[in-house]
Amino acid sequence: MAFTIKNLFINLFVKDVHMSTHFFKELGFDFNPQFSDETASCIIMSDSIFAMIMNEERFKGFTKKEIVDTTTSSEVILCFSAESRNQVDEIVNKALLCGGKSLNEPQDHGAMYIWGFEDLDGHLWEVAYMDENAMNQE
Repeated sequence: MAFTIKNLFINLFVKDVHMSTHFFKELGFDFNPQFSDETASCIIMSDSIFAMIMNEERFKGFTKKEIVDTTTSSEVILCFSAESRNQVDEIVNKALLCGGKSLNEPQDHGAMYIWGFEDLDGHLWEVAYMDENAMNQE
């Protein structure tokens, strides 16, 4: 039986909630103050997608597993869509200016354009633009 997810909550640990909040604000994201405090911030990514960034102590309250060292390992690559190729470049360039690192070189696959960055804590993010009209012609 298939089901539909109503909301998606991504939980990520960060070393400094204040600095990470500032980083994502600079990229253009809003935050939900109802779910934000000195230990966590709730990034509003869309009406149904949220990323909770929380300090390591709070994050450890949700898992008994060791937290990955993002300087040497990857736990996940998060990808979100952009409205245009220019917006992909704009978001990644802002991330780089705010202290992020380049994840890879821009990848142009014709109907799909992707570029990525590492945030301040080494979490991997890709930004993708998909030209649905061009994809339907392929």
